[in-house]
Amino acid sequence: MSLMIKKFFYIIFMLLLISIISFLAIHAAPNSFFAAGELNPNMTEEAIQQLKAVYGLDKSLTAQYLDWIKNILTLNFGISFVTGQDVSSEILKRLPITLIMNSIALVAVFIISLYLGIKAALEYEKKADYIIRQISLVSFSMPSFYLALLFIIFLSLNLNLFPIAGLHSIEPKEGFAYYTDMAWHLVLPVGVMIFVGLGSMIIYVRSLTLEILKSDYYFFALSRGLSQRQLLRYYILPNLLPPIITLLGLSLPGLIGGSVILESIFGIDGMGQLFFMSALSRDYPIIMGTLIITAFLTLLGNMIADLILLKLNPYIKRG
Repeated sequence: MSLMIKKFFYIIFMLLLISIISFLAIHAAPNSFFAAGELNPNMTEEAIQQLKAVYGLDKSLTAQYLDWIKNILTLNFGISFVTGQDVSSEILKRLPITLIMNSIALVAVFIISLYLGIKAALEYEKKADYIIRQISLVSFSMPSFYLALLFIIFLSLNLNLFPIAGLHSIEPKEGFAYYTDMAWHLVLPVGVMIFVGLGSMIIYVRSLTLEILKSDYYFFALSRGLSQRQLLRYYILPNLLPPIITLLGLSLPGLIGGSVILESIFGIDGMGQLFFMSALSRDYPIIMGTLIITAFLTLLGNMIADLILLKLNPYIKRG
């Protein structure tokens, strides 16, 4: 319970720090959303000042920040400069698909890298080890946007196996077909996320497994005549899982950040595309809202990783 309380206050502190840095960075950026209006000869100075008063931009930075923090406590992120819609509703519409994509990718990367990394270590310097290492190197060096374009060209345009972009077909689906159609559209973007996330994880798992195979306790277990399944279950996996889960928790920002590019390429209406379009149009309320939500999800994921790690090894003291 004390650990949960510490983690809760840690998340609050980090969110406060992130909000201050993000707020100052956005307001320090050159130009503003109203820059185009100021250059428009049909837009009067009175109209611009009225717009600034509506959005609270006529106040001091301190007053703007305090008002924004008060609104966040009630999950009110303000009104979009571009669409005029409530920012909270805009985020809630797009958040589920981003969470689904990243969750599937995270679980798949964990399972596949665990299997291939252990397989490569057990088959050290053999054909399987060589093939897996080459796969991991290609994955590690492959930019996500380039792989996405290759998938679109070969699997969508040439072979016509998967749709190019979007979440649903032009013809509306109902019932179970609605979800299968969405899954069919998500194969390529999620596949890209999984493949580019495998490289470093496979190398890391392989390296850790090789260290375990050289340890004294493993040789002692081997001398007792235990089967490979028993060695894997009682000696390899228990020593592999804690550092891997820690690394997965630290890789959450990269996964979420990577969805910005992929959602834009595949035309998926998620948090990544929302942030990208808002950055282009300088829609500050949406930018700030997505930054805070993304930071919260990242901190929450790290906290869950720490709790799982503590469950796996109760003797580890986590601060």
